[in-house]
Amino acid sequence: MRKILHIDMDAFYASVEQRDDPALRGRPVVVAWRGERSVVCAASYEARTFGVRSAMPAVRAERLCPEAVFVPPDFPRYKAVSRQVREIFARHTDLIEPLSLDEAYLDVTAPTSGLATATEVAQAIRAQIREETQLTASAGVAPNKFLAKIASDWKKPDGLFVIRPHQVFDFLTPLPVGCIPGVGKVAQRRLEDLGVKTVGDLRGVDVADLQAAFGSFGVRLHERAQGIDERPVEPDQPVQSISSEDTFARDVPLDEIEPMIRTLAEKTWAASRKTERVGRTVVLKLKTAQFRILTRSHTPEVPPGSLERFTEIALALQERVDLPPRTLYRLVGVGLGNFSDRDALVPPQATLFPVE
Repeated sequence: MRKILHIDMDAFYASVEQRDDPALRGRPVVVAWRGERSVVCAASYEARTFGVRSAMPAVRAERLCPEAVFVPPDFPRYKAVSRQVREIFARHTDLIEPLSLDEAYLDVTAPTSGLATATEVAQAIRAQIREETQLTASAGVAPNKFLAKIASDWKKPDGLFVIRPHQVFDFLTPLPVGCIPGVGKVAQRRLEDLGVKTVGDLRGVDVADLQAAFGSFGVRLHERAQGIDERPVEPDQPVQSISSEDTFARDVPLDEIEPMIRTLAEKTWAASRKTERVGRTVVLKLKTAQFRILTRSHTPEVPPGSLERFTEIALALQERVDLPPRTLYRLVGVGLGNFSDRDALVPPQATLFPVE
């Protein structure tokens, strides 16, 4: 049986700002650029008491908390702190799966630090983070990733919660079914139509009925209701996709988007050059003024080998947007996906028997 930790830094970006500027401590801090199109990157716990949350439009956050201090994000600084935290993880295990700058799964079934239990490892990591970064982290300890993720949120901020194997059923039974990853509002409504509101309710539904209603996702629902999650912690996962996106200062029609596509293509291409893997699929993402999201993609026979070719394909994808010409857009993104190892690419063969 695995012993899995989920470590989640508390209000990470906002906490870094409060740590580095004593004048911000105890005040509602919102990490975001000001402006109608900006969104909240992070909110301190003082700001959260007013209802401010990550990904919320900044203008709404300002309405909810007029006293909030808005601080523009400083990602190089956050990445530097994240590296510090990652180095602390590495003292205890080689099996680290980062999810973002501020959270990760760790498999501590056989910790390299020699500590006797997973709980001791979690305690040591949290203490080292506090001492060396002056920040706090919450931790969940459980037999698998699904449960560890839930546990880390149980006593936030600056908390530790352990779910032992014999406690799994009793812990899960009263939880709302929405705690299961992938169960959004639509799936939740469909489950409620089946009489399912809690994980305990879900456990009583036959797996065949779940499959009939949700397809292959029904099997996963059945497994999560039993507390089953066989996914291993996967360190150093290879790059699968890279993208850049931006929101316009005002809504614009499709024929005004080309300059932004060129700018974002350059950013994405530059980022893709930092990996040894090769991306094959070019993706164009658009969000309308009504928040409808469209994606168009193309996988050429030969992967784009230059910025010029990559940009050319991204621009051509505009022709596949079939909304009315009067449609306005608020966001555009350009991505490169379907990465594979360079030596796995087979060059096109012109002829089986070349003429000498």
